[in-house]
Amino acid sequence: MSGILDGKRVLITGVLMESSIAFHTAKLAQEQGAEIILTAFPRPTLTERIAKKLPKPVKVVELDVTDTGHLARLENVVREELGGLDGVVHSIGFAPQDALGGNFLNTPFESVATAMHVSAYSLKSLTMACLPLMENGGSVVGLTFDAQYAWPQYDWMGPAKAALEATSRYIARDLGKQNVRCNLISAGPIGSMAAKSIPGFAELADVWNHRSPLEWDMSDPEPAGRGVVALLSDWFPKTTGEIVHVDGGLHAVGA
Repeated sequence: MSGILDGKRVLITGVLMESSIAFHTAKLAQEQGAEIILTAFPRPTLTERIAKKLPKPVKVVELDVTDTGHLARLENVVREELGGLDGVVHSIGFAPQDALGGNFLNTPFESVATAMHVSAYSLKSLTMACLPLMENGGSVVGLTFDAQYAWPQYDWMGPAKAALEATSRYIARDLGKQNVRCNLISAGPIGSMAAKSIPGFAELADVWNHRSPLEWDMSDPEPAGRGVVALLSDWFPKTTGEIVHVDGGLHAVGA
């Protein structure tokens, strides 16, 4: 049987650990027939080591999404490697420590600005850097953490994710005429690098132990990766501006 990404060329950001959603997205994408290229920052060598665990060899490109020089050179690097793109995966988020862990009311704007730039505005920056490569249209998929609610310890990453979700809708609006779709996966908590950077993350994740209709396994990123791959495929040809929840159904229930 052919894979649902046969013939697709996909750029994937954020592969930092084997336990990450981005790593499992990359693995599943290759298994489903895609050619992929990875970007990494600030330590491409770390991503290169992790990438050796993927089914096939893959090129890793250094990319700081806040650096206009890095973004400007991305098109030529990807074109030389893959010829073009059919999909982009945005798995990027960062907030300084003083923007997390219960410090919401005392966080300085400089830290908030960093969180917004890296975690939300970068979806637009990355998409526009890759747009010339998506000559026949394509699918942009990002990762969010449900921004409808105020979560314990999550603090300014909450507003940053809300901005990411709004940014995705506006990209969907403005690039639809070029047959570029933009959607998000809202995943439940995963024990990734991003999670480890949040003080008190266990308190946040414990919500799933009590409220999730489906049993949630924080050590299993594959369901979220499957969601990303599905949205990269042609099985959602007219879906854009959407947020697909892969969270065990927690978003659907109250206390």
